[in-house]
Order: sequence, then C-alpha cells, then structure tokens
Amino acid sequence: MKDIIIEILYKMIKRPYQFLFKKNTAWNLSLQDYLNHSKDSLGFHLGSFLVRANFAIQPQLEEHDVYHVLTNTGTTVVDEIDMQFYLLGNGKKTPFVFIVIMTGFLFHIKHLKRFLSSYKKGKEAHRFYDLDFSKMLALPIGNIQSAFNIK
Repeated sequence: MKDIIIEILYKMIKRPYQFLFKKNTAWNLSLQDYLNHSKDSLGFHLGSFLVRANFAIQPQLEEHDVYHVLTNTGTTVVDEIDMQFYLLGNGKKTPFVFIVIMTGFLFHIKHLKRFLSSYKKGKEAHRFYDLDFSKMLALPIGNIQSAFNIK
C-alpha cells in the first residue's frame, strides 16, 4: 500500500516538476535509435532497459533512465529511493531527490542501511549526475562506469 501511495505522489509531482525545473531539451530519439547503437554502448543499454521495464521514453527526463542503467538500479519503489540516495551522494541536490529521500525515510526506514550504503557509493563515484548523456550514447557503458567509478 505504501508503495502505491509513493507512486501516486510521483505521478502527481512529475508534470509540475518537469515544467518548473527541467529546462533541458528532449533528446528526440526513438527506442529504435537507442537499440541501433552497438551492444556495449550506453545507448543500447538504455534502450534495452526501457524494453525490459516496459517504459516509454519520457521527453526531458531521459537522463533519469540513464541513472538506472549506469548504477544498475532496478525499478521498484525501494530501488528508486536507493538510486536517489546514490545521486545525493554524487552531489545532485534537486527538489525531486529530496522528495524521494523524504518518502524513503517515512515509508521505508527499514532499508536505511541500504540507502546509506548507496549514498556512500555515490560519494565515492566521480561526479557524473550532470553530464550530457545524449552525447555519450555511443560510448561503451563499462568505460563510462569505470571512468566515473560508478559501482
């Protein structure tokens, strides 16, 4: 039940958040564009992630799915909270990060040890949260993860 509440909250804030805070332009790429990249590339892994999760591309929010791919984070509510702790550790301080982390404390305090471990991993990684990933889609994902110490 608590995960349903969190998902409803996310859906309620997504559009206003996108309107108020997301000033970047959409990548204007199709799922097939991603999948046409070489099999070891960030683009191909992003496309594969979208297919596996049965997700549609969300214009202006593409980097969010890249975070899932680079950090090997799943798509459950707890996974999402975990990833936001990782990104906070990496230096990302947006309203969305803080909203998700607060809901994590309220609804999933039993996972606090896991969340703090992810925060620490984010601190240990080189800053990557604000890169222009649209220019990195052809790069091998392993090279990106290694260069930025993403674990």
